[in-house]
Amino acid sequence: MLNIKPYHEKVIKTCQELIRIPSLSGDEQECANAIIDIMKTEGFDEVITTDYGSIIGRINGKKDGKTLLFDGHMDTVDLVDYKAWNHDPFGAEIVDNKIYGRGSTDMKGSLTAMIMAAIYFARNNNRNFNGDIYIACSVQEEHFEGISSREISDYTKPDFVIIGEPSSLNIARGQLGRGEIKIETNGISAHSSNPQDGMNAVYGMMEVINIITNAKLKTHNILGEGIIELTDIISEPYPGESIVPNLCRATFDRRILVGETKESVLEHINKIIKVLNKESSGINSKAYYTQEEASFWTGGKVLIDKFFPAWLFNEDHELVQKVLKGLKKINLNSTISHYSFCTNGSHYAGEKGIPTIGFGPSHKELTHIIDEYIEIDQLIQGFNGFYGIMDAIVGRNYN
Repeated sequence: MLNIKPYHEKVIKTCQELIRIPSLSGDEQECANAIIDIMKTEGFDEVITTDYGSIIGRINGKKDGKTLLFDGHMDTVDLVDYKAWNHDPFGAEIVDNKIYGRGSTDMKGSLTAMIMAAIYFARNNNRNFNGDIYIACSVQEEHFEGISSREISDYTKPDFVIIGEPSSLNIARGQLGRGEIKIETNGISAHSSNPQDGMNAVYGMMEVINIITNAKLKTHNILGEGIIELTDIISEPYPGESIVPNLCRATFDRRILVGETKESVLEHINKIIKVLNKESSGINSKAYYTQEEASFWTGGKVLIDKFFPAWLFNEDHELVQKVLKGLKKINLNSTISHYSFCTNGSHYAGEKGIPTIGFGPSHKELTHIIDEYIEIDQLIQGFNGFYGIMDAIVGRNYN
């Protein structure tokens, strides 16, 4: 491999440029335009904007081979509390070899590293590699993991996918999925001075919560235990002034294991509810997946059931071993692990079954926090790692 150290300064500056552009979910257009400019200036063979607003850049190798897709999202979560930040969240200032700013870890650092790695890999090899490299800069990942990836995979038809979410430079061969489930309990309204004339839906929900959160869930030998956690609860009418509530709605975050399906997860909850409905006197409950409309900066909209499947590949899988070999070649002693959170891999691997791994700079503990940052060493090693992965999968000496 040629010396890639001279490119590191450009990686740092480009990362700062992207961090300085706010790009909340659904409002990624300015960041998308900046990435388009970078890709076109640096000689990508094709740069397109999808209907949902994701950016896809392609670099062609001179020889036939695998289609390798790198996926990173442009959108970020909000600031939460601007006044609590000690560093300008859009300043991208460097302090103690750390670049501070919203999205630095999640995941503009990784996005920069994969874009620049593709540019310099193609340049160093005079495009004399086997196959095509795609860089997908996706949208709305923070709310709808994998939804924008559906049109990306349809367009690129990848043989292999690399998810750039932070992995501390290790290889993630799978992840937990997630589902957002709502449960409703229905009661009977009455004046709160005469509660015996009604049926309080909140009391019914208290029974549901107690049983649901204590229900035994399946365990996976790699991904661990399934999880169900209450995240939101509200009653109606609201505010309830002197009225026994006739409706209570609770939202549960369900972390999903490999082998669990959209139908099986909901069926388990409905079985519990069915028993409660029989035992209660007047309270009736039902469960269903949250539906939410995803709105994209291009103006497109789509209604989503919030279910995103888990996925996992064996350690001896071809992709896992090729990536491990490529990382070792550039002196990264990466270990094989998995993500504990949900990613766009829910589509590529979970829905489509495309061989997928995760690899990215920085650490999951730095995502979504006040004073988010990425260590420059992690950023540079991430760039080196993506370069090594490209070399391992489409490089002329590997095929």
